[in-house]
Amino acid sequence: MNEYLTYALIVVEAYIIGGVNGALITSKYLYRRDIREYGSGNPGLTNFYRVFGKAGVLLVVIIDVAKTAGPVFIGWWLAAKFGWSGLTGRTTAGIGVVLGHCFPLFYKFKGGKAVLALGVLLFTIDWHCSVIGWGTFLVIVAATRYVSLGAVIGCLGYPAGLLLFRIGRPVDWIVAAVSCGILIARHSANINRLVHGAEHKLSLGLRGKTRGKSGVKRGEKQR
Repeated sequence: MNEYLTYALIVVEAYIIGGVNGALITSKYLYRRDIREYGSGNPGLTNFYRVFGKAGVLLVVIIDVAKTAGPVFIGWWLAAKFGWSGLTGRTTAGIGVVLGHCFPLFYKFKGGKAVLALGVLLFTIDWHCSVIGWGTFLVIVAATRYVSLGAVIGCLGYPAGLLLFRIGRPVDWIVAAVSCGILIARHSANINRLVHGAEHKLSLGLRGKTRGKSGVKRGEKQR
């Protein structure tokens, strides 16, 4: 199969599978609610935790890890099968997953911000990227409790890791940078709140569980 056709097929399969959303599935089938109607409205792990607490977090993580790692390994296998670069197979699958998570076909193109998806992707690409990305993310979140800030800066570990250690080809570096750019663009509202000191901080208490049980939707006031 033609190299470009192979990578196009990989992006498509990764986009479709990447559109599966763990937070949406868990909120609808475990809590009979739509996470997009609560908290910040973002169907991601952080908002899910803030709204529903710890109980369903593991299921969200399992679904999102599977929907990211699965298509990436399929992309790796397809590229290798037709004699093309396995790394490029993974990076192109990765951007497909990121696009699928952010703009899912199943949910009217209204998805999350790809933090967990890109975080899982780093482990499938190269250990240098995962160490730089996750290390930066954890240090920033631990120091500031801003998940969004940790995500925006931590995702830079993806293209930085490939560039610094000369892993892959220029096309892989470009795809990594674009994937990172999508995540940053999806955090534009968070960045604006960070600049104005209005961003929400991560709380490890029981606040999310209480709010989830109360059923308070976006725009409503807690009574």
